Amino acid sequence: MWQANCRRMHNLADWISGTVMGGCVGRSRMDGQGSARSSTRTKKRGGRNEPLKKERPKWKSEYPMMEGQLRSKRDEFWDTAPAFDGRKEIWDALRAAALAAECNDLELAQAIVDGACITLPHGSLTESYDELGNRYQLPAYTLAPPVNLISETSSENKVSDSSQKQAQPPPCRQEFQLRVRLSTGNDVRLTASMADSIAELKKQLEEREEIDVTRQRWFFSGKLLTDKTRLQDAKIQKDFVVQVIVNMNPQVIAN
Repeated sequence: MWQANCRRMHNLADWISGTVMGGCVGRSRMDGQGSARSSTRTKKRGGRNEPLKKERPKWKSEYPMMEGQLRSKRDEFWDTAPAFDGRKEIWDALRAAALAAECNDLELAQAIVDGACITLPHGSLTESYDELGNRYQLPAYTLAPPVNLISETSSENKVSDSSQKQAQPPPCRQEFQLRVRLSTGNDVRLTASMADSIAELKKQLEEREEIDVTRQRWFFSGKLLTDKTRLQDAKIQKDFVVQVIVNMNPQVIAN
């Protein structure tokens, strides 16, 4: 996972150079009242700025988390963060800096932060300010994996070992129409069976609606469905509805 992140990080470097690091990107979109708030925030932090430190936050997930679940959790945050507060170009710069720091390219991360005129009062991306005084906070899971992360490779090996010890009966192939509700507002019916995996259904949805599988995140009862999950594992039946979040901005970091 992290090697793939490093490759994506280098692809981000050129994008950051053109859209963020062309100078301090502060375009004031504040009215008079907003400017007063920015001035107060700037005074509160006192202009303190520390260089980015190498240390990463250490945290533990409430449950053992797989790499795919961590990617989805991060994508969910970065997709919605600009709607909370602050400026989108600063959120984009923080996203690129976080990825560079995780890939141990601290020099690039610092260059991104400096180019976007971001102030780090504690030398960490967990809290930062832009030149207008807007505050940005990043959760620990965007900066480092949990200590109880489960790699997908080790998970596959466990499943393989378990299947060798105990042969399972072949799953039922009785087909039915599965109702899928897209975040775009459309409902789609796919031909499925209880033995089908989410990865197989993603490909079918891609063929039907031309939605690339890397842009799809499937949820049922509020839980993320991994590619290897079968409908029978999640107890998804004929009359149930599966939610599919369609990532509309996959060019920054694809799953």
